[in-house]
Amino acid sequence: MNSQILKALYFHQTQSIAQLSKTFNKSVPLVTKGINSLLDMNLIEESGFAVSTGGRRAIQFKLNNNLSHHVLIIALDQFYTSIYIFNLENNVIAQITDQYNPLSRHTIALQNIIEHTEKLITKSQIPLDDFIAMGISMPGFVDNEKGINDSYDKNCNLHHIKKHIEEHFKIPTMIENDSTCIAFAEHMFGAAKDMKSALVINLNWGVGLGMIVNGHLFKGSSGYAGEFSHIPLSNSNALCSCGKKGCLEVEASLTAAVKHVEIALDSGEKSSLETEKYQDLLAKGDALLENAIQGDQLAIASLGKIGYMLGKGIATLIHILNPEAIIISGRGAKAGHILMPQIQTAINEFCIPRLASTAQLKISETNKHAQSLGTAAFIIENTLQTLIKTD
Repeated sequence: MNSQILKALYFHQTQSIAQLSKTFNKSVPLVTKGINSLLDMNLIEESGFAVSTGGRRAIQFKLNNNLSHHVLIIALDQFYTSIYIFNLENNVIAQITDQYNPLSRHTIALQNIIEHTEKLITKSQIPLDDFIAMGISMPGFVDNEKGINDSYDKNCNLHHIKKHIEEHFKIPTMIENDSTCIAFAEHMFGAAKDMKSALVINLNWGVGLGMIVNGHLFKGSSGYAGEFSHIPLSNSNALCSCGKKGCLEVEASLTAAVKHVEIALDSGEKSSLETEKYQDLLAKGDALLENAIQGDQLAIASLGKIGYMLGKGIATLIHILNPEAIIISGRGAKAGHILMPQIQTAINEFCIPRLASTAQLKISETNKHAQSLGTAAFIIENTLQTLIKTD
């Protein structure tokens, strides 16, 4: 009961005894006993009174603001590493973001991740004992129960990244797929909050998918469900990162949009993007999104192309899963209002109207921060009970 109460206060911030009793379908005396126990352990505190509904105003409770416990988050994509320290109120205490660190350089990538993490811990001045856990989120076939990333050969250190990180820092560590974490963030805090059925698209250098089915994350029989980027909808001969041709990713990702711009500029097309030479993919991607928002026609057209292909893929998903909503999240959601018309056009063209009309199309407001937030939430949800044992 105590761990359930802690989780409820983490995800909902404040709750009264009556609300908790209703949520868990437990008696008021049992919930009251749990609340008193957590108050005695100094893990929670009173948080004023609930809004009056005509009777006596109920006291609300929340996690103790003064807890010194933190989680350390390693958020990876194919090319960039970001490290965050969160407190139990989901506030970022310290961060190092978007460090160029391609995962294709296996050994160097792991070394860089460890160095960036050590640097942030030193900068934060938070003792290692104050970290209740660490969390790693990254692309690939992540098996969080075995603690491995099966996208890498067993002899590759990134296959066992969780083990290496845990042994180096001596802090309990968990690992999860990046798109799964993004879907969790949207479900608990964002555009899919309280929805029973939603598909969350992680638009980044590739295209990921997280699925909420019957109010819970759906990961399939082996945990690898959601490989949206490898649906064979592309007519391009370009090789995907998986080594095959025809994958959606080669025409529906930010990497594809950047390539559209580069080809157009090389052919002589005019754009504000040609006035500067961007040195890496992040700079190119950020410039593309920002210039599109500012009205650059080439940037808008390039995002429109990937938006249309995304919509084609989403139409396929709607036919299979009939979701309540589709949420565009990840780094690319920053330009969601530009992507939206082309996504909707493709859905209208390829999706049965009766199914399309029941699926809301939404743009995330957490965008590129959804991965770190979802990773922190995943870690905290699975480790809060340790506070009860140790405090």
